[in-house]
Amino acid sequence: MEKPNMQNTQSLKLTGDNEAQKRQALKQYFNQTWTLYESLFDLIQQDYAYYLKAEPLRHPLIFYFGHTATFYINKLMLGKYLDVRVNDHFESMFAIGVDEMSWDDLNDTHYQWPSVSDVRQYRQQVKDVVNRVIDTMPLPLPITQDSPAWIILMGIEHERIHLETSSVIIRQLPLEYIAPNPLWPECHDSGVAEPNQLIAVAGQKITLGKQESDQTYGWDNEYGNKTFKVADFKASKYLVTNQEYLAFVMAGGYQTAHFWSEEGQAWLAYTQATMPRFWRQREGKWWQRNLTTEMPLPLNWPVEVNQLEAKAFCNWKSEQNQSNIRLLTEAEWYILRQNIPVDAPDWQEAPGNIALAYYASSCPTNRFEHNGFFDIIGNVWQWTETAIDGFNGFAVHPLYDDFSTPTFDGKHNLIKGGSWISTGNEAIASSRYAFRRHFYQHAGFRYVESLQNPAQMAEVNVYETDELISQYLEFHYGAEYFGVANFCVNGVQQALSEIQLTHTAKALDIGCSVGRASFELAKVFDHVDGIDFSARFIQQAYALTEQGEKRYTIRTEGDLQEFKSASLAKLGYQNEAKKVNFMQGDACNLKPIYTGYDLVYASNLIDRLQDPKHFLGSIGQRINQGGYLVIASPYTWLEDYTPKEKWLGGIKIKGENFTTLDGLTETLIGQFELVAVKEIPFVIRETKRKFQHSISEMTIWRKRQ
Repeated sequence: MEKPNMQNTQSLKLTGDNEAQKRQALKQYFNQTWTLYESLFDLIQQDYAYYLKAEPLRHPLIFYFGHTATFYINKLMLGKYLDVRVNDHFESMFAIGVDEMSWDDLNDTHYQWPSVSDVRQYRQQVKDVVNRVIDTMPLPLPITQDSPAWIILMGIEHERIHLETSSVIIRQLPLEYIAPNPLWPECHDSGVAEPNQLIAVAGQKITLGKQESDQTYGWDNEYGNKTFKVADFKASKYLVTNQEYLAFVMAGGYQTAHFWSEEGQAWLAYTQATMPRFWRQREGKWWQRNLTTEMPLPLNWPVEVNQLEAKAFCNWKSEQNQSNIRLLTEAEWYILRQNIPVDAPDWQEAPGNIALAYYASSCPTNRFEHNGFFDIIGNVWQWTETAIDGFNGFAVHPLYDDFSTPTFDGKHNLIKGGSWISTGNEAIASSRYAFRRHFYQHAGFRYVESLQNPAQMAEVNVYETDELISQYLEFHYGAEYFGVANFCVNGVQQALSEIQLTHTAKALDIGCSVGRASFELAKVFDHVDGIDFSARFIQQAYALTEQGEKRYTIRTEGDLQEFKSASLAKLGYQNEAKKVNFMQGDACNLKPIYTGYDLVYASNLIDRLQDPKHFLGSIGQRINQGGYLVIASPYTWLEDYTPKEKWLGGIKIKGENFTTLDGLTETLIGQFELVAVKEIPFVIRETKRKFQHSISEMTIWRKRQ
């Protein structure tokens, strides 16, 4: 079989001087990505397998088959490049994936997934729509982040990410449901591994970060800059092979607790793992599961493990060698990466087993050498010591504000270098992807010997600097202004003063933003779910529960800032934090598990929903009889958030004023009785001398018996 065309798997350049040629190149890149993604799913031989949960921390594959198509429509709608959706139901169902926040958070929700044929038909409809958008959209050159072409590239690179993550899930399906295909050729060469060794590397001061002027698409976390002072170190010549890792397994590495971190020990106790995920042992022989086949364990291929396993091996190796062995850091990997002078998309020939240039699997670790080191890129991703964070100057893209920020929690470690199936942006040197330490990709590791503490290589800015997030942190946890009581605290207290609770088991704070009302509700309720659509906001609330403190900056004037901190201890919420569960979710499409509430608190939410009547019609099913629904809103209806035909009020009907309270009453009165109407003022600080002073109308409803 001929090699795939490398140009089709390499990311598109943003530059050019011929609009027609660039439009055609973008269209080819989109359609090749689309076809490649579908060809991966063609490996599945029975539709039944689309609905198996092969990876407990992910949805079944049917979700990912639809998800990448839905992504285009949702982003194009958000950017106002489309006026009409293709399928409302699919574009809600396939919008948000499972977050792997913890390794034992198994999602057992049962979804009413559509048929494979229906999703195929939907994908074809979306493909036609996106091709029309590419044909007709303005295309000034170079392509910039505010160009509609950037959104197309965002969708393409997003699908290429899921090309890889979906292949990991397919790799965990039973073999009976999949079949090899010559379009996905696995390597058949294996043998004994060459002994690994450490090679000296000179340290240096290195600045990381992608420039705005770079010629390729980048995700938000790649931009900005951060400088690291890296000491001299030694790095392993090869990636750690199955053979080298097998020695750790045979030495009882999985049964020796002191090799494992506290997190690693908990993961071991839960999973009862005794070997890497893709290994098998039958009748005293070792095997490896690849994408579509099993083969005798290829000893000279790179081992594939999670970060916890890689760290345990390094600790074992340190004990064996009586030296300081650990994983490399992101900065150390970039120093090794300097040995490959050319970057995608300028490769004439791939300098590693990457971008599907050679195989649809790993291969022996002694194939691709650069100045003494092998597999600097490709074969498998390389786990690092580095927890992902934004560089200085980090800013989210407004149409994908939760791509990176949910991972800035100290629990998601970077993987570097790409794997055999890493295409597009994933194969570029500046790409930055991170996963929880218990998670599996096509990822392995190389180790280094160094006395330098990875945490001391660079100063970490622990203050939240995103202006919108900081503004809401101040609104929730900051000072009171002009004698107006804290809106979150006062709102909950005012609501509770009007109702007679007979049960206080569960409450839902829907549209919880950065979480203050959730903590306040937890003073009364045994359990509180705090849900918000924005992962950026949820991440702040989650960080507070985990760390007990959140630091942030707020603007005073111009470029001047004030540094502030929210502390659960100072606010008296230490006990309440244990009772609150923060999750990302869509108020109009909540998962079935969110039910059985004695109170639902919806503050400053109703006038920001795409379909508020749908929310009101469905939320009652989640409230116990005799339970309460509290709605607070200033009713600032805007077509940016809610189509005018779906406003609850603030309109004329038959020539007469129709208020939002009229609309709420009309919608809810069948299920609820109105208990009270109150006005709750609030103040949002923008700068030291600019504030928003608003009044939210609170209505309190009791569900009829």
